[in-house]
Amino acid sequence: MSAQDERVALTPPTALYDRARQLLDTSPEGVPPRRGYVLPRTTARGEDPLPWDEARRAVREAFSPLPDAPATLRRRFGRRGVQDRHRHLVGSVVAELPLPAGQAAAARTLGRRLVRTGTTVPTVTAGIALLGRLGTAEDVPYLSVLGLFWDLTGPAVRALDALDRRSAAVTWLAACGRRDELRPLVRALWAGDGQAVRSELLALPTSPPFVDSTVARRIAEASELPVLLDRHPADTDLLARAGRLLVRMGCSRDDPTDLLACHDVLRVYDSVVSRAGLLPPTLDNAAVLLSLALDLSSGTGVLLDWPPGRRAALLESLGRLLAAPRWAAAGATASGADQRRRADWIRRTGRRPFRRPAVPDRFRIEVVAGDPADRGPVEARVLVDGRPVVPAVFGRGPAHSPDLLLDEGRLRAGPEPREVQLAEASCTEGCCGALYVTVRREADQVVWENWRRTLPGSRDPAAELPAHRFDATAYDAEIAGAEAVCSWSWRARTVARLIKAGLIEEPDLLSRWDAGRGWISSGFDDPETAVVTFFYVPGLASGRPQRPDSPLQFRWDIPDDGTPPETQAAAALRRLAEEDPKTYARVSGGNRERAEELGYPWPDST
Repeated sequence: MSAQDERVALTPPTALYDRARQLLDTSPEGVPPRRGYVLPRTTARGEDPLPWDEARRAVREAFSPLPDAPATLRRRFGRRGVQDRHRHLVGSVVAELPLPAGQAAAARTLGRRLVRTGTTVPTVTAGIALLGRLGTAEDVPYLSVLGLFWDLTGPAVRALDALDRRSAAVTWLAACGRRDELRPLVRALWAGDGQAVRSELLALPTSPPFVDSTVARRIAEASELPVLLDRHPADTDLLARAGRLLVRMGCSRDDPTDLLACHDVLRVYDSVVSRAGLLPPTLDNAAVLLSLALDLSSGTGVLLDWPPGRRAALLESLGRLLAAPRWAAAGATASGADQRRRADWIRRTGRRPFRRPAVPDRFRIEVVAGDPADRGPVEARVLVDGRPVVPAVFGRGPAHSPDLLLDEGRLRAGPEPREVQLAEASCTEGCCGALYVTVRREADQVVWENWRRTLPGSRDPAAELPAHRFDATAYDAEIAGAEAVCSWSWRARTVARLIKAGLIEEPDLLSRWDAGRGWISSGFDDPETAVVTFFYVPGLASGRPQRPDSPLQFRWDIPDDGTPPETQAAAALRRLAEEDPKTYARVSGGNRERAEELGYPWPDST
């Protein structure tokens, strides 16, 4: 061994905290870079990883008895094969370790030594988890700095959430805030410059591409939004921004647990709603207040821990305000297609969240169309005893649309049990799961039972959900009423629903052309266009389908021509009856080779 190699071998490794501190000190303006810092990998190539069940057992064994020093834990982890890749498992196991009361002080001391002097990811992660249980304010600066390592952000932020919400949020935004537009706010937060925080908060775009529910929650916590609102009670720009952040936190397409987890969120609601009368009655402010009302009526906001009567009082206050003439006229001067679409949504939706009685029904369906400016989803929200089911028990995506749950009669209770998918993750079920329930009729009752939550990749079984029983007469009436109500729908959506209803009633309109019904709704990119999709398999009508495993999908766009929706839908159904739709629709999916084989041009990818 050369002298240089010997010196390297004898030099103790740098503590991860010290390494993070050095990186931070050399960062421009002392602010961490976007996505934080990256730790070098230490697992040797070709080394067989320890299976998860064995790793879980190894972590428990490493803490029995409680290590007396960081080096002891490092050696125990090393002998048992616990590696960097097990960091999430290490954190979850240590967070749940039984600690006798007499060992709390020793465990806290160990946690602090691991966090401040630990040199490996597993040992530092274990220290972070211990301080998440036992730490105090003196540990916050160390956890905040370690959280700037991308591999340690999650564990550090979870620990900080228990100790100091502001520091947890600032650390998360510094390491996880991916948009360039967030950086000025992050710099102000990291520097603790209150005036700059307010200015950058007002300058920040808050539309969905820039701010999702998690970013909105962390901005509210990092800026200490309730305190900021109290310091500037007459600042209507700040008030409007706070309302917008609440709307983003409650967005059902994102993660509703962000609203439920947000620190002091009830104070933000109180400030925004109680001072809403100070806001100018603009179209944007009216849309924000209406979105808040919809959430307080049937969305995730219902699930917050409200003092008795407080949520109803806030709803009543919003209802009075939005009914006032100056607010009712907010969309009268709307110009441009987007503003007119938003004004029409306010007109259609404006009184819906205020119509229900104060006493919750046992079973209720509320169809809610979100703000079109945010491309909010259309949901058939199911409420049991006044509580929305999907965000309460699933929370990975919005409730399904009425097109699926109501127009096709899936929630109707028949003599045979029927499994119904109530919601699917905003990505896909294969990625993040879905929520199912079995609906059946039993004498004079309708039973919802055998709940099923698919959670791909989860190692822990989902908690079982109880069965619900409803009076069959009341249930049937609620379903029939929800199916009949269409006041939430806009023209193109109504055209699509009527076409779909016609095809359900007369499937031969498509099957005569060797086609089957696909997705039918209004366009996502152009909500003023009805979209009809269908799949084509040669020989389908004759009962001798050719290569049914390779169908072609076609799409037919029907722009709104200004005539009544009923007239447009009837014309579309007549055309389907008289002309082969493959001659005027375009291929939109399937297999390129199959399309060319059948003589249909494949869509241009541009």
